[in-house]
Amino acid sequence: MMRQCDAIIGPTGGAYDGITNMDTQKIEALWTHLHWLNVLAEQGSYTAAAARLGVSKAAMSQRIAELERVAGVALVQRTTRSVRFTEAGRRLVEETHAGFERIAASFAGVRDMASVARGTVRVTAPVAFARQQLVPRLAAFARANPEVRVQLELSDRLTSIANEGFDLAIRHSAQVPETHVAHKLCDTRSVIVATRAYLKLRGTPLSPADLAQHDCLVYPRALGSAVWSFEKPGRRAGQSRANVTVNGPVAANNSEALRDAALEHLGIALLPDFSAQAALQAGKLVVLLPDWRPVGAFASQLYVVRPYAPHVPRAVTRFVDFLRESFAAGFPVE
Repeated sequence: MMRQCDAIIGPTGGAYDGITNMDTQKIEALWTHLHWLNVLAEQGSYTAAAARLGVSKAAMSQRIAELERVAGVALVQRTTRSVRFTEAGRRLVEETHAGFERIAASFAGVRDMASVARGTVRVTAPVAFARQQLVPRLAAFARANPEVRVQLELSDRLTSIANEGFDLAIRHSAQVPETHVAHKLCDTRSVIVATRAYLKLRGTPLSPADLAQHDCLVYPRALGSAVWSFEKPGRRAGQSRANVTVNGPVAANNSEALRDAALEHLGIALLPDFSAQAALQAGKLVVLLPDWRPVGAFASQLYVVRPYAPHVPRAVTRFVDFLRESFAAGFPVE
């Protein structure tokens, strides 16, 4: 004979019996109860959980009591100021939490598909690249995506993207973290440049060795003298490498500052192409040693990197697509 028990009215209005007579339909009637239990675990109190769900504290308490009644075991130990979960309650939260997160992410993804891109995209980028190449392109992105706000932080420090709350990071690097999703934007290269006025006064170097007799504007990377390295394409490995120790009146840890020093005729600068491009195209700087390729000074790839996530906001995806399209051609300097 079936044991008598009180009926509990579920969120859909149907009744379900005790745990001894629970079928699939009756379990489904408990989904809202389980969700509220998860919210209670996240918020730590009935008052905060009720506010999070937009319900009364009494409704919150009643829903948890109903869940305990059907489960046949206490899930929460109530105190005047907080709640503490029993072993059964902790287990139930641990085993259902991931499922509710997946449901929320899936729904957010579907909703995102049907909506325009909106929200804030937090981006960190190198100073020189952002000022010279990224910021001038943002107007086009803003016009095409009026409900997306780009929050840009300029820094040459390699920040922890996830820990500091960034959605994206632009990296001028040869390697990217394996734990992140990376999209290559383009290849980059380094160039040796100077003004015609400087060259008229000091002469034009014809080989890397000649740089030792010139004022060179260096990016300091270690204590001691700076060494610039070069390779000459098409030569055998033993003949292709040239290293030269250089010195000059100015050193700076920012390629934009080195470019500006070169524009003031202070010497010869070694720059990434994206820093030198505008001045070269305007004829304010000229490329030196075109038969030699500087190596080791700056990275040869530009990436946009984001933390791994099962759901990526539409605004972030839109901005990544914009970056990939904008920088696909690289930074031609000839």
